[in-house]
Amino acid sequence: MENTIKESSVKTVNPFTNKTTKQFDIMDDAVLDTKIQNADDAFKLWKKSAFSDRKNLLKKVANIMRERKVELGALVTLEMGKLHKDAIAEVEISANIFDYYADNGEKFLADQPLETPIGSAFLSYEPLGVLLSVQPWNFPFYQITRSAAPNVMAGNTILMKHASNVPQCAEEMENIFKEAGAPKGVYQNLFIPGKKASELVADKRIKAVTLTGSEPAGSAIAAEAGKYIKKSTLELGGSDAFIVLDDANIQEAATAAVIGRMWNSGQVCTSPKRIIVEEAIADTFLEKVKEEFKKIKAGDPMDPETTLAPLSSEKAVENVIKQVEKAAKEGATIVLGGKRIDREGAFMEPTLLTNITPDNSAYNEEIFGPVFMFYRVKNEEEAIQLANATDFGLGGSVFSGNEKRAQNVARQIVTGMVYINHLTGISPELPFGGTKGSGYGREQSPAGIYEFVNPKLIRTTTTSNPY
Repeated sequence: MENTIKESSVKTVNPFTNKTTKQFDIMDDAVLDTKIQNADDAFKLWKKSAFSDRKNLLKKVANIMRERKVELGALVTLEMGKLHKDAIAEVEISANIFDYYADNGEKFLADQPLETPIGSAFLSYEPLGVLLSVQPWNFPFYQITRSAAPNVMAGNTILMKHASNVPQCAEEMENIFKEAGAPKGVYQNLFIPGKKASELVADKRIKAVTLTGSEPAGSAIAAEAGKYIKKSTLELGGSDAFIVLDDANIQEAATAAVIGRMWNSGQVCTSPKRIIVEEAIADTFLEKVKEEFKKIKAGDPMDPETTLAPLSSEKAVENVIKQVEKAAKEGATIVLGGKRIDREGAFMEPTLLTNITPDNSAYNEEIFGPVFMFYRVKNEEEAIQLANATDFGLGGSVFSGNEKRAQNVARQIVTGMVYINHLTGISPELPFGGTKGSGYGREQSPAGIYEFVNPKLIRTTTTSNPY
């Protein structure tokens, strides 16, 4: 079947078997133009729709997702290899986010009175128009949801350019919106290459763009948005620090670090990619990590007993192995793993790296796979310095038995999110986003609905004096 795949297509390649199961043709310019026009036409009506109508739509989307979570989860597993139990959880959190904005959107977007000494004033939050959303494959439904839920509730319309290796998930999300009763053009999926997505930013009918993905992709999108003076948000890579202070519960921290790093086979922007441990407990911590590694079981992602799924593709495995091999040549120690697993599918051994110095490529790169990078530091100050020694700034964790101490450390880490005694998590009411090379803007929480609305000032006064 591989030999029959067209070059001008997006396709599902099951990473558990490396077999192609389905393909879709790339949309031609005529089809694409029609979809953009549909989105623009829909916006003219959707922006005037009642909040109750928007709420009902999002509620129906959430209900459909919950009713079909096992089926939708299996589709995620098929296309990018995620453990089925984790894929089901992803669908559930996505449904929760749709519910969150359905329940709170009207309140968030209510007129905001402003104090002024003369007359009265308020902010009116008004939708911008057609939003181009460019999303990655590692959380196929969750990534869609983070931009779709708040913006549909705000009155914008969505053109979704999803990753090319999850086309069935992309198509299914549009089907769910249709089943929920979305008016034509409110939410549409685009089968187009990434380069085409950047070109679309120039279209006057598209008013803003959001992207989650790599730094090069984010840079390209941001450059186009800046060129045409359009609002953009970016959520890019991460090299999150996981700091373990000497007063932490060592077993809890070690277990959390391994689970967090191996979650989704290490293909998570907020995965704890740099585990930084104070010298006093470093040896004990490392031994407990090795014990946790022994519990990892690679296998069929549909099997509930499996704890390590394949990576998303053969290319992904090859790239991660090259990074590990390069790090070893530059002086890092491969304590465990480092190779692909000798079996069918895109599997890599869970890998433990130590002795990573500042001149090592792994010190600065994001490794998007099951690679646990261990650092030992003399003290808390050195831990903070190492945590900040990166161009990224997405998430992070601090483990300590003293909450005030942990919070003090967290305040000194230059990043978008820090969790105390917990992995960087997901919850509808908590903002998600980063700083530095990890991008800008926020999704989820009240902040997520304000990114693509115009906070228009409306003022009433009895004087003609403008001051």
